[in-house]
Amino acid sequence: MDFESLFSIAPLSWSAIGTAILTGTIIGLERQLRGKPVGIRTSSLIVFGTYVFMTLSIQVTNDAADPSRIIGQIVTGIGFLGAGVMLSKEGVVVGVTSAATIWSLAAIGVCILIAGEFIAIKLAVVVVAILYGVDILEGYSTSFTRGVHSKYSNWRKRG
Repeated sequence: MDFESLFSIAPLSWSAIGTAILTGTIIGLERQLRGKPVGIRTSSLIVFGTYVFMTLSIQVTNDAADPSRIIGQIVTGIGFLGAGVMLSKEGVVVGVTSAATIWSLAAIGVCILIAGEFIAIKLAVVVVAILYGVDILEGYSTSFTRGVHSKYSNWRKRG
């Protein structure tokens, strides 16, 4: 066994795995710094796992193999993870943004393989821009903080 084969993870790519961890960290850091569910570890593992499933599904070669079916199964499975972070407190559903973030993380994992690593990094930045940008907009206008989006709703005062 030579040195190169010792570190080979073919058909996976170290570069793509690094991208998965980087993109998960970019998004997870924003979530973790704000005390939200789905921090750095979870985000990185979601992107990493999605990338691995996609890469390995492409390696299956037979008449029944269809990598697009794996994408569909990832979307469904990720829905269960998302449902796990949503709660209902006093008639208000919380955790929907974290659930949507989980879905975006899985999409980025698929993107690493299909669209490329650099595009996946750009998409991670877009996700953080949305997560952080809406908070900035809420600071400028009360129109963004009505109803369930109020930062001072009853359930938050008690919790």
